Amino acid sequence: MEPGGCSLARRLGCRLWMAISKALFAEFLATGLYVFFGVGSAMHWPSARPSVLQIAITFNLATAMVVQVTWKASGAHVNPAVTLAYLVGSQISLPRAVAYVAAQLAGAIVGAALLYRVTPGDIRETLEVNVVQSRVSAGQAVAVELVLTLQLVLCVFASTDSRQTSASPAAMIGTSVALGHLIGVYYTGCSMNPARSFGPAVIVGKFEVHWVFWVGPLTGAVLASLIYNFILFPDTKTLAQRLAILTGTSEMEKVEMVGPQKNKPQSNPGDTEMENVGQIA
Repeated sequence: MEPGGCSLARRLGCRLWMAISKALFAEFLATGLYVFFGVGSAMHWPSARPSVLQIAITFNLATAMVVQVTWKASGAHVNPAVTLAYLVGSQISLPRAVAYVAAQLAGAIVGAALLYRVTPGDIRETLEVNVVQSRVSAGQAVAVELVLTLQLVLCVFASTDSRQTSASPAAMIGTSVALGHLIGVYYTGCSMNPARSFGPAVIVGKFEVHWVFWVGPLTGAVLASLIYNFILFPDTKTLAQRLAILTGTSEMEKVEMVGPQKNKPQSNPGDTEMENVGQIA
């Protein structure tokens, strides 16, 4: 029994690792593309300075694109604040959340580095690092980032909640990101996403008041998760279920459910696994 048990455990571990590694690559790729296109739209070219509307539309389109591409692979968080919100709402395990954030930050650095590399030297100097405007205090900047991220995360939950009327998450989340930029650009350049701020800051080495772009979005994300998951649309998870999700135990259980289904007819062997991955993303 032991050899068979070890073999089964090995297969389940391999299946879980394949699902997680695919999700991590999806988060890495999506965040890199988001930073490249979004930050690229805000670059100040002498011949054509970007308008706030142009920046908002580009971030809208970039968000819709990466969500559409990676939705089934990872849940398309593309944002440490969104990942934290899912963690608070007991929709993702702590180990997976930490891995997601690491992948997002790495993707943001690569996306910013690529943009820096292909942009002329006189244009790329600041790489549009998020900064607090001179007439805005740090406290005001945190409050603005908090509110902007609050509405974003509420929109993420509402557009991906199976209990709500079905809609396109890509379109709705993209619209929410555009809404934030239409206001936030005037205050902080609009982050709503610590990875978006972190990538360019690493490349140009500019971390002045960088903490604002972590404290504001992360606080807004936590508040949004509490409001949506415990006030507006509370779920029925028990404490034991929440602890199982937090520790990652439920992920192994879902992988185990996939393994014994060999004798069941399936039109597409990948569908069941993808459903399980989507549920724990």
